[in-house]
Amino acid sequence: MLSSRPLARGLGLLTARPSTTAPCAIAARQASITLLAAAPAAAAAAQPTPRRTFSSTAAAAYKQKPVRDSDIPIPSPTAQHPEIPAYPYGERRIYKQSNTGLYGSAAIAFGHNVSKKHAVKTPRKWRPNVQSRRLWSEALGMMVRTKITTRVLRTLDKVGGLDEYLLGSKAQRIKDLGPWGWRLRWRLMQTPAVRERFAAQRIALGLPPAGLAAEAGATAALQAQPEGLRALMEETQAMLDSDKEFDLGGPEADGVSEDRLADPGFMWEKEKPRRGDTEKP
Repeated sequence: MLSSRPLARGLGLLTARPSTTAPCAIAARQASITLLAAAPAAAAAAQPTPRRTFSSTAAAAYKQKPVRDSDIPIPSPTAQHPEIPAYPYGERRIYKQSNTGLYGSAAIAFGHNVSKKHAVKTPRKWRPNVQSRRLWSEALGMMVRTKITTRVLRTLDKVGGLDEYLLGSKAQRIKDLGPWGWRLRWRLMQTPAVRERFAAQRIALGLPPAGLAAEAGATAALQAQPEGLRALMEETQAMLDSDKEFDLGGPEADGVSEDRLADPGFMWEKEKPRRGDTEKP
C-alpha cells in the first residue's frame, strides 16, 4: 500500500505552482476575436469581380478627325443618330460586323474540305478579305477611316473614288452600302460641293433648283432661262407634284417626226427570198 504523503506533497506542489498556460489562453482568445472582427472586411476584399455576360467584345468605333470648316462630324458606325434617315434595307442579321464597314454583299461562308482518297469531310469557313484603310474624300477634303473589302476597293477604283461610290443611285449600290455606307452617304450630301452638284443636275433635267442654289437665288436662275423653257420647267414640276403618271417626251423627243410615223412603209423591211422560191437558171 502506497503512502499518502508523497501524493499529498505532489498535489501541494501542483496547486502552489503558478499556471503558465493562462496568459497563452488569453492571448489566443484575443487573437481569435481580432480575426473574427477582420473576417468580414477580408471576405469583402477577396470577393471575385463579376464576369461578363457576353461572349464577344464590340469593335471600337473609328477615330475620325473633325471636318474642316464644318460643325457636322462624321457619324459613328455604332452610335444612334436620329438626324440621319433610317437605312431602307435595315441592319444585316447575318455577319453583323458588315454593318460597321463597306463590305458590299460579302458575308462569311461555311463549307467542307473533302479528301480525295476517303472522302472525309472537314468543316471550314471562308471569310471576306477585310482591310482597314484611310480613303480620300473630295467633298469632305479629308481622309475617312473605314473597314473595306478588297472587292469594294476594286469597285472604288473603277467608279473614281469614295465619293462616286457612296453617291451611286442604283438599288444594288444602296444595298451594297450597308448601314455604315448609308451614314457616310448622308454626311457627303451635307457638303456644299455635293449640294451644288445636285442642284446643277436638277437644272439640267429641267427642274427648279433646290437646296443651296434655291437659297442663293433660284428666282434669278429661272428668270435667266428662256420663256418657253421656264414654262416647260414649271409644267414639269407641277406634273411631278401631282403624283400622276405621265409620259416624258414623245415622238419629237426621240427624234422621229409625225410624218414618218404616219407613213405605213416607214421602217419596213423587205422579205428575203427563200431558197425554194428562187428560179433555177
